[in-house]
Amino acid sequence: MINIRKLESELWESADLLRAGSKLTSNQYCMPVLGLIFLRYAYSRFKIVEAEILKNRPSRGDRIMPVEASDFAAKSALFLPKEAQYDYLVNLPSDIASAGLKNRDGHTMNSLGEVVNNAMQLVEEQSEQLTGVLPKDYTVFNDELLAELLRIFNNSALDDVGGDIIGHIYEYFLNKFAKNIASDDGVFFTPKSLVKMIVNIIEPTTGVLLDPACGSGGMFIQSGDFVNAAGMNANSAMTFYGQEKVEYNAQLCLMNMAVHGLTGVIKSGDEANTFYNDAHNLNGECDYVMANPPFNVDKVKAESCENAGRLPFGMLSVNKSKEVGNANYLWISYFYSYLNERGRAGFVMASSATDSQGKDKDIRESLIKTGNVDVMISVANNFFYTKSLPCTLWFFDKAKDEAIKDKVLFIDARNYYTVVDRTLNEWSEWQLKNVNAIVWLYRGETEKYTALLEEYRIALESDKPFSEQVHELSEKAKALRAEAKKALEAAKEAEAEAKRKKEKYEGRKPKELRAEYDEKLAELTEILKIAKEANWLYEKFGDGGYTDVLGLCKIADVSEIEAKGWSLTPGAYVGVAPIEDDGVDFEERMAEIHCELLSLQAESNDLMDTISANMKEMGL
Repeated sequence: MINIRKLESELWESADLLRAGSKLTSNQYCMPVLGLIFLRYAYSRFKIVEAEILKNRPSRGDRIMPVEASDFAAKSALFLPKEAQYDYLVNLPSDIASAGLKNRDGHTMNSLGEVVNNAMQLVEEQSEQLTGVLPKDYTVFNDELLAELLRIFNNSALDDVGGDIIGHIYEYFLNKFAKNIASDDGVFFTPKSLVKMIVNIIEPTTGVLLDPACGSGGMFIQSGDFVNAAGMNANSAMTFYGQEKVEYNAQLCLMNMAVHGLTGVIKSGDEANTFYNDAHNLNGECDYVMANPPFNVDKVKAESCENAGRLPFGMLSVNKSKEVGNANYLWISYFYSYLNERGRAGFVMASSATDSQGKDKDIRESLIKTGNVDVMISVANNFFYTKSLPCTLWFFDKAKDEAIKDKVLFIDARNYYTVVDRTLNEWSEWQLKNVNAIVWLYRGETEKYTALLEEYRIALESDKPFSEQVHELSEKAKALRAEAKKALEAAKEAEAEAKRKKEKYEGRKPKELRAEYDEKLAELTEILKIAKEANWLYEKFGDGGYTDVLGLCKIADVSEIEAKGWSLTPGAYVGVAPIEDDGVDFEERMAEIHCELLSLQAESNDLMDTISANMKEMGL
């Protein structure tokens, strides 16, 4: 089986190495590279659909009727003319000028960049949604660099695992580019785990979905995946609308949707400035609203906002310049206003908005009194690629069950996450499920909770209590580390002895042994992570049934919220959990770290010796 994460990493490293060797900035490089991945994905889908069409294709004599664009349209797939097919581009001669190739307008093309630009134009002609969207500036690349990029994304592994995986590769690259070129302080790219949390709690099924600050379209992609996973067709069940002021980001959104097989209506430019325009005339019409809007925006023209409407709780405070000094509650008001009588909304917002004062507080009070505030989740620092500040996820539901109509579920997840690296945190798939499970229990949907417990049991292939599995797996991991340490030490000693005697070492190399044990340990660690998450959930909620958990979650009614000054800050309600013993022996762990450092130092010394010997051989 292909290791997708390894493949993603290898492709990124190869492509980024080429960028480093060119004179292009990340901004110049991003869109063309994503365009090539889009083209590769489109070709992969083209070949799959073409094979389906040809299965029952009529023939005349011995000749099968050629496929046409209309055949692909009938299967909701993109038709690619020959000159836009990836294998055609990859197999072009190195000297384009001498090949006599003509573009769609009949002009001779003299560089590979011109040929790829022509391919993008041909693709745009096949889809109204893509018109004017695909990058067509490939002449900034020299032919050698562009040919190498085409080769990188023609990796046969992508064919082995299927076209959908190229969608994952696309998202991975979009993620990586976000760290380098994110505009507006990273607003346009919302990390996948935050998007998934919003979609999981909103649970879109059918109807109109609006993202009025859609950026690169992550909300649409995850919603499409959610609907498709439920056995429906996202394009048939959902209608996607987006607004994005920045043209560049809107292009990314349309490409992102196309690469995942989704269609939607995305408006951009001044008409898509959500502060002043309801570009799709969707006020009061949406089944779902999802967004990650820019936080704490100032200098918003108050009169224009008031004229635009969508302010069910009144206008915000206005300064002497007739401007809104902080637009957070404009967004909150708009999101609520867009919903129809049964609509749900989920969005990311600055943490400060949960208890801001002045007119914000008045609007928040009115909002809470509607009974439509559903769930509030506090998120830790470092979930964004270019921000370190914490945020809060807000959820509205105009069709709440009567049993919870005057209640709000508060979840403080600031201490619940997975560390990716020093500057980035995320929720793992199982952590997303666990937080979602708390919401299910609050809503009385115990059957979903029970199904999750069963999912854990299947993943762990055991009927033992989760806590026992955590202990057993931890002990196995310790034993495996000890076994690996002994084997590595024995191999190093044998290798050193062979070197002293100037004999050939016939045993297994320490590096081989380390790789083998690292792989075993990684598998065991992954299972251990699942067991720990299963235990985290089960020890709090057992076989099912909501209960407030100190430091994690609490259901509060309107009277309790009023007593807290209409605050919607989860930490004000859930309290502080007692400090738990994490089971880590501090002295033992420090000893392990010391051994790891010594091992790294030894490897460093070996490397320096090798470099020194090589330099002597070269006479340096």
